[in-house]
Amino acid sequence: MIVIVKNGASREALKELTDRIEGQGLKIHMSQGESTTIMGLIGDVSRVDIDLLRSNSIVEAVRRISEPFKKANRKFHPADTVVEIPARDGAVKLGGGEFCLIAGPCSVESEEQILSIARSVKAAGAHLLRGGAFKPRTSPYAFQGLGTDGLQLLLKAKAETGLPIVTEIMSVDKLEFFSDVDVIQVGARNMQNFELLKELGKCQKPILLKRGLSSTIEEWLMSAEYILASGNPNVILCERGIRTFEHFTRNTLDISAIPVAKELSHLPIIVDPSHSAGYARFVAPLSMAAAAAGADGLIIEVHNDPTAALCDGAQCIKPDAFGELTGRLSGLLSVMGGKR
Repeated sequence: MIVIVKNGASREALKELTDRIEGQGLKIHMSQGESTTIMGLIGDVSRVDIDLLRSNSIVEAVRRISEPFKKANRKFHPADTVVEIPARDGAVKLGGGEFCLIAGPCSVESEEQILSIARSVKAAGAHLLRGGAFKPRTSPYAFQGLGTDGLQLLLKAKAETGLPIVTEIMSVDKLEFFSDVDVIQVGARNMQNFELLKELGKCQKPILLKRGLSSTIEEWLMSAEYILASGNPNVILCERGIRTFEHFTRNTLDISAIPVAKELSHLPIIVDPSHSAGYARFVAPLSMAAAAAGADGLIIEVHNDPTAALCDGAQCIKPDAFGELTGRLSGLLSVMGGKR
């Protein structure tokens, strides 16, 4: 349930209203825009007398929300959420009209590799550096990442280039190692690891939440709700392709998820064109399509030698191809009136 407060309501009247609502055992999520104040009521709202609430002199309207996700709901928070990521050259903003490029290898393999790629993607216009230190793999015999050593190499690349880092967490017990990570990624396979989501909700770091392979948009937003409900408002949604009957591509990029998620939720949404198709030759067209559909950014796998990559080399583009893509994206975004 949401309560829309009239413009010009006094602080005293607003406090009296909030005290009355909280006295019924409900919590309030307050969203204050430039011209509207919205109170989101969380809890058992069946006890609320809607007519009595509407009769309050400062209440403009009362509406019930049918969707199970509340804090992630745009009705609770009409303005786009902008997630700010601290960086050496000033905060990187994601959402609210800003377009963010995250680039780097699927996995950190060596110091030389990650430093070379970090320099290249920064020169081409990337705002953040991605790289896997802990790798969830379908096969237990595949390369599982360098672990904490990989994290240290990412931090070394960050120190040299100034690029904030994005890397994936696998389990709650690894959280202690992520204190210096700028954006914590929750992979598709962990989207419904609810204990992990609740723990991530207790920190204030930006969380990049990938959509599960076979998850609906509502299930995806409910996972975001776990993080938000635990106290962390800095959630970034990531559409990375879903599993369908098509076998020509690794996954199927759900372009429709971008406008749908933006209509349902205030959270920023980025797209992973690398995992979507699984082949480097499709990364550029899918990136352009995602930007045209209104995505707030992209997370792209870039490797200086894809044929020798220890993980997902087929979907990695080379640094020069990334540079060409950023140029094309700049042209598209300028036509659309967007920023970069």
